[in-house]
Amino acid sequence: MANYTIIGGDKKEYGPVTDAEVRQWLAEGRLDAFTLARSDSDTEWRPLSTFPEFGTVFQNRPAPPPPLTALPRHRPGTAEQDVKTPALCLMVVASVNLLLALWSIVQALVSPVTPDKIMAQMPVSPDPQTQQMMASLAHLMTGPAAIVSDVLGLVMSLVILVGAARMRALRNYEFAMVATIAALVPCLTPCLGYLLLLPAGLWALFVLKRPGVKDQFN
Repeated sequence: MANYTIIGGDKKEYGPVTDAEVRQWLAEGRLDAFTLARSDSDTEWRPLSTFPEFGTVFQNRPAPPPPLTALPRHRPGTAEQDVKTPALCLMVVASVNLLLALWSIVQALVSPVTPDKIMAQMPVSPDPQTQQMMASLAHLMTGPAAIVSDVLGLVMSLVILVGAARMRALRNYEFAMVATIAALVPCLTPCLGYLLLLPAGLWALFVLKRPGVKDQFN
């Protein structure tokens, strides 16, 4: 009867051991098909699965489950479902912001509001510093500064709209992420629209950061 020398999991040699001892160790799970061994007549190490005398042991044993690293991190097809609703929310709010910015630009060009009109609608403060601050704010809300602010809101709303559309189509993950982060920054879009963009942006960011979602983008 042949004897065998085994290389254990600690890389040490064990043996010589008999055929029965090898079978017992296999049954106990101390050895597997990939364990290196050699018989008295062998000159090189080879896996136990290549020994004909142990073939029946491995034939009757069920295949081991795949390692965790081989399992998909995200179920195929679910990313499209996950991004659908937050992307649509971003698209709707960004479209509303786009219209608000356009309306503000048209209004500023056709019927501009003067700082005096803004000041007339503000409460009068006895504090000169407060009055000066309110006057500066009124100038920022009118004239070229207001138009620049509206144009910025228009551009950023367009960026968010395009990024949300790409997110919906699972295209260009980086651009979708930039658009989502832009939705979270105040003063880049009309203030009224920002109140709606904030929860939609947070939702979209949460979905985009889920493990495996990025892998589904083209």
